[in-house]
Amino acid sequence: MKPEELEAARDRIVPDVVAEGLNVLFCGINPGLMTAATGHHFARPGNRFWPVLHLSGFTPRRFAPSEQDGLLALGLGITNVVARASARADELTADEYREGGRILTAKVETLKPRWLAVVGVTAYRTAFREPKARIGPQTRTIGSTRIWALPNPSGLNAHWTAATMAEEYGRLREAAQTAPGPHTPTRPPSPRPRTP
Repeated sequence: MKPEELEAARDRIVPDVVAEGLNVLFCGINPGLMTAATGHHFARPGNRFWPVLHLSGFTPRRFAPSEQDGLLALGLGITNVVARASARADELTADEYREGGRILTAKVETLKPRWLAVVGVTAYRTAFREPKARIGPQTRTIGSTRIWALPNPSGLNAHWTAATMAEEYGRLREAAQTAPGPHTPTRPPSPRPRTP
């Protein structure tokens, strides 16, 4: 893609891939220019989101970014903390992160996924004012939705390899497959049949 095409995508909004009642709603920091230009989340070739999703067992094979809508059938979705596209996440302001956290909270309250997985612990810390948050499950919930902070799959995140990232994503997958946790509503018992 030509540089001018990427630059033209700056500040563009990329639609979420969401539905109500998902098992896991993955939440990126904000769309990159390649994502904004193509309309496909995590589209930059160096981004490891799609390979890690497969390595961790969330998808039966490695999806291409253009197949993102296929996640819904697997109970998965994608949104972002900040909606507008930029070349780099460090172009966003703290106010944008905090406003994004407010909007994301409202979105999660409506969609009610079992888990919100924020892919980038720094973004989670800023958006939710949790400066000491670490990778892994969080104590904060949004209604019945539990939260997990995951490593950022960007190729710029040299602290994590695809393999170590897949281990952490796999921990979330296992948690999402287990019985409902204390914050997840359980189905009410079926009514007993009446006896004559």
